[in-house]
Amino acid sequence: MDGVDISLRRGETIGIVGESGSGKSMLVRSIMGIAPSAAQVDPSSTVRFDGRDVLSLTRRDAQKFWGREIAMVFQDPLTSLNPIRTIGRQIIDPLRHHLGLSRKDAADRAVEMLTRVRIPSPKTRLNEYPHQLSGGMRQRVGIAIALSCEPKLLIADEPTTALDVTVQHEILDLLHGLQTDSDMAMILVSHDLAVVSQHTDRIGVMYAGRFLEVGDTRALLDEPAHPYTGALLDSIPRPDQPPHTVLTVIEGRPPNLREMPAGCRFAPRCPRVADDCLAVDPPLEDLTRTPGLTPEFSVHRVGCLHPTVPAPMRTTSEAS
Repeated sequence: MDGVDISLRRGETIGIVGESGSGKSMLVRSIMGIAPSAAQVDPSSTVRFDGRDVLSLTRRDAQKFWGREIAMVFQDPLTSLNPIRTIGRQIIDPLRHHLGLSRKDAADRAVEMLTRVRIPSPKTRLNEYPHQLSGGMRQRVGIAIALSCEPKLLIADEPTTALDVTVQHEILDLLHGLQTDSDMAMILVSHDLAVVSQHTDRIGVMYAGRFLEVGDTRALLDEPAHPYTGALLDSIPRPDQPPHTVLTVIEGRPPNLREMPAGCRFAPRCPRVADDCLAVDPPLEDLTRTPGLTPEFSVHRVGCLHPTVPAPMRTTSEAS
């Protein structure tokens, strides 16, 4: 990760999008402290949550913090769930650890959570194992585990990748409803702009380990400023296209993060590339501002020397 900065309010959802390999999962895993052992966190980096420096937590404090304050729904529930423990044990144990509930109260709470995520016959499911459930059901169990201790922040790392389209919508609607009920903040990671467009307040577009564009969801999708964001939107299949229409693709491949190109990271694939793009890696700069919001949440930022929306610091009302 390079210069990534996220601010999140209670009840807000930010979507992090980008191609596979752009660094989305590495970012959230670094926040959770579960990055691969070979990864190193820059000593100058900070993760502050409710005033606490998360990266400086002791092992004992971290055991109390994760799951209670910040929880995570993983991409593949078949690998994130323990295959040799029943569904009930995997929900009950965190409840007893974090909330100090008795076994009976924790079991009742587990049934309640399975009911909330719309799993039929929840009492029966407590005694079943992950392999006995469908992919959609396993993901619902993962959500139930993550939400069981009522965290203030939920990180959902591509929670619908392995599911069919119908189940995807069910899971995303479920997450949105549960978030609304608890006023919980959420980071939703996806490679699909169509997925995050309906379930986020803001979007951060990630490429090669850094954000290229960050802004209000509606403003960013209606008027993307970075060529990469525009290319991602153009690559989305549209139902009004005639059959056999050739899909738009982004030429080339993302860079090797160990051999980063000079200048802008997207320059080798960018249709708007110019000579200065090959020499300067542009930082995020303020582009537009949404009236009525505090500064850290209102600004549409872009890291591009030649954005498609060039007028600096226009308000959205002035732009319309």
